[in-house]
Order: sequence, then C-alpha cells, then structure tokens
Amino acid sequence: MDNKDLRFNSKTIHGGQQPDKAYGAVMPPIYQTSTYAQTSPGKHLGYEYSRSANPTRTALEKSLASIENGKYGLAFASGLAAIDAVLKLLRPGDEVISTNDLYGGSYRLFKQVFEGYGIVFRFIGMQEANNIREYINDNTKLIWVETPTNPMMNIIDIKAISNIAKKEKVLLAVDNTFATPYLQTPLDLGADIVMHSATKYLGGHSDVVLGALVVKEEELANKLYFIQNASGAVSGPMDSFLVLRGIKTLHVRMQRHCENGEKIARFLKKHSKVDKVFWPGFEDHPNHGVAKDQMNGFGAMISFVPKGGCYEDAIKIVERLKIFTLAESLGGVESLAGHPASMTHASIPKEEREKSGIVDALIRLSVGIEDVDDLIEDLEQSLEK
Repeated sequence: MDNKDLRFNSKTIHGGQQPDKAYGAVMPPIYQTSTYAQTSPGKHLGYEYSRSANPTRTALEKSLASIENGKYGLAFASGLAAIDAVLKLLRPGDEVISTNDLYGGSYRLFKQVFEGYGIVFRFIGMQEANNIREYINDNTKLIWVETPTNPMMNIIDIKAISNIAKKEKVLLAVDNTFATPYLQTPLDLGADIVMHSATKYLGGHSDVVLGALVVKEEELANKLYFIQNASGAVSGPMDSFLVLRGIKTLHVRMQRHCENGEKIARFLKKHSKVDKVFWPGFEDHPNHGVAKDQMNGFGAMISFVPKGGCYEDAIKIVERLKIFTLAESLGGVESLAGHPASMTHASIPKEEREKSGIVDALIRLSVGIEDVDDLIEDLEQSLEK
C-alpha cells in the first residue's frame, strides 16, 4: 500500500516517511548540521545549506503534507513565521479579509506590522459565509479563516467560504491549529493554504515552538518555498524532530483530548456558577451543524464566563486551579487555563475584543489528557471557593 493511501491513524506514523537512507534508522535522525559536502560546485546529494533544506525538516514537511492531504509542506520557526510567509505573497494595496475573532498574535502581525507596508485588513464575522461577499473587491487577494476561532470557538463553513473565494479568484488560508487534521482537513474542503502553530497539538508536549504550512498547488508551493528560503525563518533540526515525534501520537492524544473536552464542557454547562460555555459540540452553539459536517469531533478547546461576568472572579478562578496550569499556549498533554483579555489577546484593543465576545471575564481552557475526573474536581474546587 502506498503511503498516500493510508488512513489517518497510519499516516501520522508512516505518512511521507521512509527509513533513513544512511543506516536505515526507523525514526529520522537529527541532522544537526548547517552545510553539506559537495562533490563539485553545485553538485551534491540533495542538500547544500540547512536554511534551504535539512533532512530532518524534510521528513517533517513530508509528514505535514501527508496528514493534511496536501502535496507540499513547509516548516517554520513559529506559527507566526508561517503566517508572515503567507502575507509576503501580497503587495502594497492588496486587501485581506479576516475573521474578527482570531488569535491576538495574528491580529498584531496584521495590524502592527503588515498594515504598515500598505496591506489593508478587514475584520468581519464569518459565521454566515455570504456576509463576506460585500467586502470583496478587485484588491482582495486573501481570506484568512480560523475555525474553531480563538477563543470564542466560532465555526466557519470552510467549503462555503471556499466556493466564494474560488469564484472571486481569491486565496483562502485556514488556521487549523485548534482542530488539527485529526478533526478536519481544510484542503479537502477547498482551502488553498493550511496553517498550523505546530507548537500546539502537533508537537503536543509544550516543549517546542514551530509553524507549518501545507498546500496542494505546485506554483503556490514554489512561491512559499522561495519566501521560506529568502526570509530564513525555518525550523531547526531538533525542533523538526520533536514535532515529527509528536505527530506520531497525534491521533491517540486527540482522541483523549476530545473525550475529556466533551465531559468538561458538559460539566461546566450544568454548573451553577457558570454563565456561558463556548464549545462547538453543543447543539445550541452557533453553526453546530457546520461543525458536525466538516469536523470529525468538536475538540478540547473550551471558553466560559463565570456567573456575574466579573473580571475579578475570573482571575480568582484561574489562580485557584491546581491541575490546570495558568499559562499561555494550548494543545499540550497537560491541561492549561488562560485569561484571553490579559494574555493571548491583550494586543487587541478592549473595544475590538468585546465586539467579538472576548469580555474581561472570559476564561479559556485547553483540556489535556489527564484523568478527566481529576480535572473536573479541580474546576469544582476553583469555582466553589
């Protein structure tokens, strides 16, 4: 059976992979080198300088392409470096339409870096796909989507947005960090580019920072490979190795993440001291039907607001947690809690945050793979004090 015909659980382990050519190592070695011997100027064994390509990074990039059902993978030094490469496809005067509920670091990169180079960004609600049509004009070159969004867990219909983008000849990029290819594969739904902060679920152990892009179309891939090499924000061999190792257990980790996430979400929804819970698995969650159609599960990212909607109460809740760790990031084996307004989304002005529901009392959870009863007991004690 060809690797490309494997089912997902097998692709995480074997997809795009071959035993190492030198000694047959089953796990790709860490090629900790910057340069490679040439037999004659320009003649080499496929590698010349590790910014351009490195065997460990190549193994990761092939794995990334495989699990996202793409053809070309690119690994970067961080998720933001990957987004930076996508935006470098644009020119001054080009316009980008982005969801108005997105990761604060993405917003900061858009507004405080690339807006200064003449790129125009429009932030809109995309829960109703047709809303996007009135914002598209001749200058629109890119639509940037997160789904589920960070941190409100809004669901965007990738296929519907893709149909509009293709008709208007606009690139569609999807940040698939929260869902991972275990839950959804945006390229199969019509997206042109998939982005990951591989720091999160793909790495899975909170020990590496890395970003990824996956595409199907060769011309687009070549443009991005050029930017990757020319700009130089590549992942190092050790980081590439760690994410590749993480991907090999992605399916089993995500299964437990999702099982725990559902139990935590339902616990919070019934709790007397919780006002609102945002999780796509609830039937009354906006676009739940879309999530059910385009995802294979609802994930382990949950946001909630305690009763009273008080900032001070939210801070006390996250400070009292004992098993959930108060920390930035998400997607590791350990459960994390965060306060978006003062942490991950602090770079977004308060007025803009609150328009999309990121109120000062909002708490975001990344549910890990611990025993779920321990996690529930931890939340219980924190909410009840």
